[in-house]
Amino acid sequence: MTRLTDLAELVRAPAALSVPGDVLSGAAAAGALGPRTPALAGASVLLYWAGMAANDWADRRLDAVERPERPIPSGRVRPAVALGVASALTAAGLAVATAAGGRRAAAVALPLAATIWGYDLRAKNTAAGPAVMAACRGLDVLLGASGGRVVRALPAALTVAAHTWTVTALSRREVTGADRRLPGLTLAGTALIALATPARPTPPATGRGGSSRAARLGDLVPAVLAAGYATRYGRAQARVLADPSPGRVRAAVGAGITGLPALQGALTARAGARMLGLAVAGAAPLGRRLARLISPT
Repeated sequence: MTRLTDLAELVRAPAALSVPGDVLSGAAAAGALGPRTPALAGASVLLYWAGMAANDWADRRLDAVERPERPIPSGRVRPAVALGVASALTAAGLAVATAAGGRRAAAVALPLAATIWGYDLRAKNTAAGPAVMAACRGLDVLLGASGGRVVRALPAALTVAAHTWTVTALSRREVTGADRRLPGLTLAGTALIALATPARPTPPATGRGGSSRAARLGDLVPAVLAAGYATRYGRAQARVLADPSPGRVRAAVGAGITGLPALQGALTARAGARMLGLAVAGAAPLGRRLARLISPT
């Protein structure tokens, strides 16, 4: 029988800590934080896990050569079970999103699910792969924004998508290693993302001196979180730049995945939800600890 630990490895369960922040940052930016937000975050996690299971099902023959220790090639999870898990999680994610957010959420969740499956089945090993995966994360942010003014969440969606492009581009070299041009490009992208993230899309309202000082202090939160994101993820990419071996590349990909909550927290705080932003960023150290038990890549 398939064990729960094997299924957890199949869907890379700890990596899901990087997912709710998409929805929360989108909801915060769109002014849509509310009772529906946790359910939409749950739907996002279900769709993420579905994509991971579908990924391993689609890659089962390649993994038999490159990663024989993975659940399917090792015989711990049968291919039919992996496909069934992916399908069931997709259906559950769509159902939860629709129940929580109605037609507006479904209008985002459906193309999100289609893009996830499209990446796993078609786009992953093509030149379009990183862009398609980036679109998945951007749509995930917009899922959180679906109950509010979606256009206001576009900067956050593009920011998360840009980060995802860097991680996905690196992940394509986890087995073979990379030349130094790739980490140089992704590192430059990470620096630009971190510099742009703390800036507000719209200027804050002015008020009395005390309120202005409080606002300025509050503005430090996204800046500090963005700096933390850039430092940890950037350091891992710098190591790849010095030694582009497969092990260093995998470490950088892991840092990009587990470090994403810090970026999401910065975006959430930038939208005015500073305490929530700090809570979102708190998932980053927890994700790093759990990644020692189950690899997020």
